[in-house]
Formats: sequence, C-alpha cells, structure tokens
Amino acid sequence: MALKDFGENRQLEQFLLSRLAKREVTDLVHKYTKPYKELMAYYRCAMMEVSAKFNVLNEELSLQYDRNPIETIKTRLKSPESIVEKLQRRGYPLTVESIERNLNDVAGVRVICSYTSDIYMLAEAFVRQDDITLLARKDYIEDPKPNGYRSLHLIVAIPIFLHDEKRMMKVEVQFRTISMDFWASLEHKIRYKKGLPVVEEVEKELYECAIMSAELENRMERIQKLADQYRNTEKE
Repeated sequence: MALKDFGENRQLEQFLLSRLAKREVTDLVHKYTKPYKELMAYYRCAMMEVSAKFNVLNEELSLQYDRNPIETIKTRLKSPESIVEKLQRRGYPLTVESIERNLNDVAGVRVICSYTSDIYMLAEAFVRQDDITLLARKDYIEDPKPNGYRSLHLIVAIPIFLHDEKRMMKVEVQFRTISMDFWASLEHKIRYKKGLPVVEEVEKELYECAIMSAELENRMERIQKLADQYRNTEKE
C-alpha cells in the first residue's frame, strides 16, 4: 500500500521517512490508513455542523441588524504533515487515537466579521447552544499577541450523528474582523512562507500596521453606529 493513501500526499512519505525507519513507516501506514481517513471524515462533518450553525445565526441576525454580521466562513483541515510534526514536537504517540485525544486544531473554522462587536455577539450566541461544549477560550483581541495578532479563539466539542452512533468532535473556531484577517494573512506570508529570519525593523513595522488596522477598524465601527442612529431617527 502506497504511503500516499495515508495522507494523499507524497510529501508526507518524505516527511515520515526523515524521522522514522522505513519499517516503522510501513507498519504505520498499514495499521492506520483506514482509521485515519475515517477520522478526517468525522472532522469534516464537524466543520460542516459548525458552519451550518453560523449560517443560521447570520441569517437570523441580519433581520435584526439589517446587515449580515458575518462576511465569510472558511474551513480548514490540518494537513497530514502538520499533524505528524505537531504530535512529534509535543512528544505524543503517532497514532490515530493520539490525534483525536491530543490535538485541538485538526478541524478549523474561521468566521470573518465586519466589526469586533459582531465577534463577541456571535461567539456568545454560539456557545449558548445546548449541543456546544466550550473547552477553551483565548481572547487575543482583548490581549493581543506581542506581534500584534488579534483574534478570538474557541475550542469546542460538537456532536456529529453517524448512521449508528453520535460522536463528539473538537473544532477550533477563530473569529476575526476583515482587518484582523487581512493583517494576519499578510503577516503569515511575510514571516513564514518566505523563511524570513527575525528582523527587528520588520517586526516593528508589522506591529505598527496591526495598531493602525485596529484604529481604522474602531473608527469604521463608530461610523456604522452613527449611521444606524440616523436611520433610526428617520424611521421615527
């Protein structure tokens, strides 16, 4: 059986071979190919469930606010290479059971909103739902990372209903505004994709851009609230 069946990616074979003996790789593939594919399918189902919940919230809240609080919803399944690297870096076993038990971000859903207030409103409405279990919350909006990164991260468990069982699956949900997502996407490309070493001038510029982005976002939200006030006055 080819290793590409395990990860559907030839790069995974090279990644594993660089860290494991060939015999270990062969044993790993034969033992875990089917369970791995099943687990990834379950994570995809969980992402669909989370996305559906936000689509419903977006539709409902658009009636109340006369606009859609959600701009876009993105989903991401962690690559096999990233899964293997993270398990090994943290000293966890390289097994399917270990993936599900030890990793919280295999399935990711990113919710892009117009304003910061939309983020907190949606997050609160989401975790109030009785089939959502909040496992962890990290607020990088109230307390940004040192480089300027801002986002609200939730780790939740959500049930998926299979033909013969119900399974609780973990999903990482990231909330960003348009400006937060714009900054984070470009920062990632600049810092990581090109293998850039730590350069003080670049770090300073990125941080200042994050501050400017936050200030622009706050001003736009104040304008939105002012416009809403005028609309409400005209209706009266």
